[in-house]
Amino acid sequence: MMDIDTIISRLGGIENAARITKVSTEAIRKWKQARAIPSKHWATIIQETGLTLSDLQPNELSDSIPHTCPAGANAVLLLEDGTFLWGIGFGAFSSKDNLSIGEICFSTSMTGYQETLTDASFAGQLITFTFPHIGNVGTNIDDNEANKIVAKGLIVKQPITEPASWRSTSPLQEWLKQHHVSGICGIDTRTLTLRIRDQGPQNALLYFPEDGIFDIPFLQEQVKAWPGLQGMDLAKEVTCATSHQWKNGVWHWGDETSPKPSKTYNVVAIDFGAKHNIFRNLVEVGCNLTVVPATASAEEILSHNPDGVFLSNGPADPAATAHYTVPVLKTLLEKRIPIFGICLGHQLLAHALGGKTYKLDQGHRGANQPVKDLKTGRVEITSQNHGFAVDPKSLPSDAHETHINLFDGSNEGIASDTYPAFSVQYHPEASPGPTDSHYLFQRFAELMDQHSPNKKQ
Repeated sequence: MMDIDTIISRLGGIENAARITKVSTEAIRKWKQARAIPSKHWATIIQETGLTLSDLQPNELSDSIPHTCPAGANAVLLLEDGTFLWGIGFGAFSSKDNLSIGEICFSTSMTGYQETLTDASFAGQLITFTFPHIGNVGTNIDDNEANKIVAKGLIVKQPITEPASWRSTSPLQEWLKQHHVSGICGIDTRTLTLRIRDQGPQNALLYFPEDGIFDIPFLQEQVKAWPGLQGMDLAKEVTCATSHQWKNGVWHWGDETSPKPSKTYNVVAIDFGAKHNIFRNLVEVGCNLTVVPATASAEEILSHNPDGVFLSNGPADPAATAHYTVPVLKTLLEKRIPIFGICLGHQLLAHALGGKTYKLDQGHRGANQPVKDLKTGRVEITSQNHGFAVDPKSLPSDAHETHINLFDGSNEGIASDTYPAFSVQYHPEASPGPTDSHYLFQRFAELMDQHSPNKKQ
């Protein structure tokens, strides 16, 4: 990338650059500070100056960044390809016995960092937040999507500010300490995101030592030795320990209650790393919910006399989790029990029907993913978090694709023509994200009305 000052000079200085690109002079100064120009202005600048696209694109992360801690830094993000990114650590300290190591990814969500960090689908991953204002509303007990943080660490650009919300009970950095999770700020998240987007996911290690000592050869060895998420089953690590009842519904502003549904359904939810808001939405449509561990047998599930079975979201490679879940799901399908799956549950249903999954070059993580319903033509803006996808070409003749991702055309939903079963790749419960897809929970209730073995009417 050409030096920012040179580009601004080519435009005729700060004031002329502001006039040409139709922004304020303060925005131009922010370009200088960030050492980057937003891509929406590139076409105008190229037309005015004769520069090329390569002159405006950020340079690749430099492998020449020093391998010794520079002044002012106290933490490092080390990528599998050997890149070092130094920054300022916050949250819990790291140690050689407590390494923040996993697959690095990015999330484009503009809200809900607490819900994101407690989403069990992020197990085994370091999260780069593309939105700058992370931590500004603090944390509170109500916004957790699980009982603990499952992400390995978080990467942000700006230092964490003090909370500015009446709901906050703890600053983000203190909350991270309580959960023994490290974070790092001062990272060029724009360039890091471009690398992940263009070159695909890779292993990474975040190290924030209390003693300030960085054993670089050891850290390099650890990040290269981590096996990666492909072939890894993490559902057993994040599932519930024992079966239990879930009774809380969706929180409503004002009275925090909602009218009880006219019909009720006995539903067994298989917990592969479920978000709490999924359970809340199931209760909202009338489900008496029994939550069972990921390893529950078909006999245990059937012992609860379910009208339907829900398959939750969860982390890692669905093909690895499928080894012990597919036999159970096949039994449930043959019993013709209505099934609804989300995220990992969607992928596992595909395996049970005879389909296959694969690892995406770029995962989908954020709350702005457009999905098209192939039956109605309706487009939903959805919340997503997954690095694997169902191969629609692998589905048997009696199953069909119901939804697609409008960013890359990948599969976002399937349904069986033989069994009362359907699933979606995205998160209709949101939290964070839009609520365009909440209707799917009612669709599950309607499926149970039609096909419950208990014939509830």
